[in-house]
Formats: sequence, C-alpha cells, structure tokens
Amino acid sequence: MAEVADRVTRVAADLMESATVEGARQSRSAKQQLDHWARVGRAVSSHASASRRRIEAAMAGDADLDDLNADEAVVFNAEITAGIEESLAGANYGDVLAARGVTTVALNDEGEIVQYRPDGSSSVMAADR
Repeated sequence: MAEVADRVTRVAADLMESATVEGARQSRSAKQQLDHWARVGRAVSSHASASRRRIEAAMAGDADLDDLNADEAVVFNAEITAGIEESLAGANYGDVLAARGVTTVALNDEGEIVQYRPDGSSSVMAADR
C-alpha cells in the first residue's frame, strides 16, 4: 500500500487531550491514537449492515430506540453525542440570540464584562467596587 503524506489539520482540543491520554495507555502518540480512532470510526460508519441500518433509522426518528440492541445503542449514543458536540462547536450563540433580540454579556480578552446588544453595539460594563 502506498504511503500517503499527512496533511496539517485542526483537531478539537478535547479530542487531542483524550487522544494524548488514551494514546499513552495504548503506547501510541496522540496523532497515532487519532488516526486509529478515525480508521475505526470510518470502518463502523461505512459498514452497511442490518445493525447499521437500524441505528441510522433510529437516528432519523424512523425506528424506536428500544429496537436497538446494547451494542447498537452504544453506537447510536456515540453518533448523537458527536453530532451535538459538532453543532455546539460551530454555533455562534451571540449571533443567534442577537437575531432574536436578546442582549448578552461575555468576558473579553482583558477579562472585562461586555454587554452585546442586538443592534450590534457593545459596551464594557463598569465594575462595582
């Protein structure tokens, strides 16, 4: 099999931390652990079995979760968890809330509390001392 060159990519910090810990347990580097997980995930995701079809049907809401066996339920939960984490990582809740007319507050890089208004304006809130 021809060797394929690695590509530079970003990995979520929590995955890198988990890969570092699990990789050490398995005598792998963090990169090797991520590669391993990706290959296992690819194999599981692409395996078109009756089990995989039941999991996909449950994920689509077309099948009852009670119809899944214990192993299928583990995969179902992992798929749902990964999907939620991916959605959360890509969401900008400030923009979502501003579109709904909600004013939000957050810490800026200097540790100050900043109020963000739906009209796009913002102001640093004065500290009560």
